[in-house]
Amino acid sequence: MLDDRYSVAHRLYPYARSADQAAGAAAHYPAVVIGGGPVGLATALDLALKGVRVLVLDDHEGVGEGSRAICFSKRTLEICDRLGCGDAMVDKGVVWNVGKVLHGEDLVFEFDLLPEGGHRRPAFINLQQPYFERVLVDRLRRAEAEGASIEIRGKNRVDALLEEDGAARIRIATPDGPYEITADWVLACDGAGSPTRKALGLEFEGKVFRDSFLIADVRMKAEFPVERRFWFEPPFRGAGDSALLHKQPDDIWRIDFQIGWDVDREEELKEERIRARIDQMLPDIEYELVWTSIYTFQCRRMRTFRHGRVIFVGDSAHQVSPFGARGANGGIQDADNLGWKLAMVLRGEAPEALLETYDTERCYATDENIRASTRSTDFITPKSEVSRLFRNAVLHLSRDHDFARPFVNSGRLSQPSIYDGSPLNSEDKLPDGPAGARPGAPCPDAPIGHGYLLGAFGPGFTLLAIGMPAPDIGDVRRLEIIEVPPEVRERYLGGQSRALYLIRPDHHVAARWESAEPASIRAALDRATGRELA
Repeated sequence: MLDDRYSVAHRLYPYARSADQAAGAAAHYPAVVIGGGPVGLATALDLALKGVRVLVLDDHEGVGEGSRAICFSKRTLEICDRLGCGDAMVDKGVVWNVGKVLHGEDLVFEFDLLPEGGHRRPAFINLQQPYFERVLVDRLRRAEAEGASIEIRGKNRVDALLEEDGAARIRIATPDGPYEITADWVLACDGAGSPTRKALGLEFEGKVFRDSFLIADVRMKAEFPVERRFWFEPPFRGAGDSALLHKQPDDIWRIDFQIGWDVDREEELKEERIRARIDQMLPDIEYELVWTSIYTFQCRRMRTFRHGRVIFVGDSAHQVSPFGARGANGGIQDADNLGWKLAMVLRGEAPEALLETYDTERCYATDENIRASTRSTDFITPKSEVSRLFRNAVLHLSRDHDFARPFVNSGRLSQPSIYDGSPLNSEDKLPDGPAGARPGAPCPDAPIGHGYLLGAFGPGFTLLAIGMPAPDIGDVRRLEIIEVPPEVRERYLGGQSRALYLIRPDHHVAARWESAEPASIRAALDRATGRELA
């Protein structure tokens, strides 16, 4: 149960009767988002900032209970920068880059997720999901005040959805009775239990893991360092086979215990049982229980994410284990991938075929996340004695031998996908260019002048010229870096002295050359906007 003092926000958008409910005919919207969680809010905000009229429908009136997702990656923070709320995230969050892996009482090794300098954002912050949702709602309100056409309606539950005459017809239940609207596109961001997915008779495919984990968020004053601590076979009784400790804002600490499959959930959630486990882990420390839950998990996804006029985003499209913080971060990257494509299609600047590449690229990324989550789970929870012997041997070797450490898997932490093989990529024309900035990759950040590279990109496509002038190809933003900082040279030039990059609106690389004529750049732009797919 949620402590009232820990309630970041609740009724952020209380129910109010809308004009659409009194209208004689169904109002029409270019885009309707179902679900007011982080992914739905980010999707709606991205579209609105691109000039799309957006309506968000949520069956609640604000944020839910409990911290839920807490680890937000550097890539998510960079996306939030583009949405105009990155600073608010970092200002409130707990910044961390270092993690420690322990086996019993012994430190196996520690790692730094961002050992190099020259990045605006840290590897991760810890921030309770309700805070993130509040940040997004606040930004949505500001965007609305600045002229963006975006609205969120609480206690508006979608009851029926069907496609007719090239549009989606949506029936909505409210405290004042039902009403209907229509939409060009419906974005289902309504979570892992997605009523939209179920109403359309669509299913997940994948694997359910037979194990249970207890989450306990506690408030305490502790002098532990700000780092991720993960124990295999922890030394404190009652912890199960693994345990995890993370710091959050407001003196809240997240504790995870692996407790096994055949457990009585009702019994395990009793306060005395939970305290018995925590007392073993944190002897002689006073704490207050704030929120507890037991979860199991799946690694599953829909076969395809687009179904007619309905596009599934985030947990409604896929589920992964929590190890590695891939759920919410992957969902925000879904929104980042979809927003610019849908906006271009709605503005008539790209063919509808461009939306098929959302499915192509994000299914590819989801499969990466599922593989990583499955491997983490198999290492953390061995399914046989042989697997356990292998795991413990790896942990033992890793204390003294670097070669064994890559085999240790306490949850490979979220990384953005590189869309290798995407139909939007052009052939790489930068010999010996850095692999981390190849076509399909997210652009690495780097300091330039008095700011950072990612912040200098425009809202559309950007032609980035490094060590050379940028050709003029019309209305594409040009960014020239003539005096090249060392971080830019390392991350974008490799063994070259100059380079041209075509950067997508989601800051993934579409094409790169050592040099190129305007005709080649325009051809790459046509490819990156799906015109070759039409």
